[in-house]
Amino acid sequence: MNEMDSGFVKTCYREMVLIRKFEEKLMELSQIQGRVPGMQILAIGQEAVAVGVVQAMKPEDVLVSNHRSHGHLLAKGADPRMLLAEIMGKATGVNKGKSGTLHLAVPELKALMTSTVVGAGPPLALGAAFAQQYRNEPWITVVFFGDGAAAEGSVHEAMNLAALWKLPILFVCENNCWAGAQGLSQHCALGKIADRAQGYGFPGLLVDGNDVLEVYALARDFIALCRKGEGPALMEAKTYRMRGHGEYDHQHYVDKKELEEWAKRSPILRLEEKMLAEGIMEKGEIAAIDQEMQGRVAEALKFADESPYPLPEEALEDLWA
Repeated sequence: MNEMDSGFVKTCYREMVLIRKFEEKLMELSQIQGRVPGMQILAIGQEAVAVGVVQAMKPEDVLVSNHRSHGHLLAKGADPRMLLAEIMGKATGVNKGKSGTLHLAVPELKALMTSTVVGAGPPLALGAAFAQQYRNEPWITVVFFGDGAAAEGSVHEAMNLAALWKLPILFVCENNCWAGAQGLSQHCALGKIADRAQGYGFPGLLVDGNDVLEVYALARDFIALCRKGEGPALMEAKTYRMRGHGEYDHQHYVDKKELEEWAKRSPILRLEEKMLAEGIMEKGEIAAIDQEMQGRVAEALKFADESPYPLPEEALEDLWA
């Protein structure tokens, strides 16, 4: 979409609210013993990065995610019912209950994989981008990773090779200020991860990751560059992780004033304020969207709860060997 008209802005808002409601429900469920299996790793507060980037992609473009993947997959069009069913280990899930929350994939939407291995996404995304280039396809690959993963050797190797081969890949670093319990200054000597792109000879820019329209604008420009065969690009989206590394982590290492300040910069709240100020939406419509997305998540939970678990004899089906 070339123009950020009111319809586009409303779409971005709806997508962000759906992601927020979905993850808030996971946050709630994770506090009930035995309700959801596995470790829930959420991206509450980071919705603008997922939505802004994916809105700039085409349906045929490939997405590679990391352990904070729910928002990326919902933005790409994953069915909330099947996504929640998968997180709950049910047979109706996007991967038939075999991946759980941390290894989700929705291949029919070109969301090829997620990985809990820090820094694993970029080198695997190279394979998808190489295939696109080899086949002369007009598509690109987008890979999301965090500021902690940016220090991994695998990420540097992926950027170097992508530059050498001029692969159509957009590296998106979601800098949410925390890598586990370490702040950015404790693990990043440079301070600005986007500047690393210069070392590989391709463009890299920092964007306000809590402004969905700014994220979209930069992603649109970088994706156009990648699509023209001009090689990779690196976007660093500065945002904030409002929850712990996982729901077991109570963030004792975080200054509560810092959390309060970033809560005021919520991407959803900021877009609400913009839409109200510019007359794009009224408070009633905002409230209706909130209620609608709560309803969609409630429907997803009902679907997941009523779905069966996979049968033991199905354990070895759908495996590649």
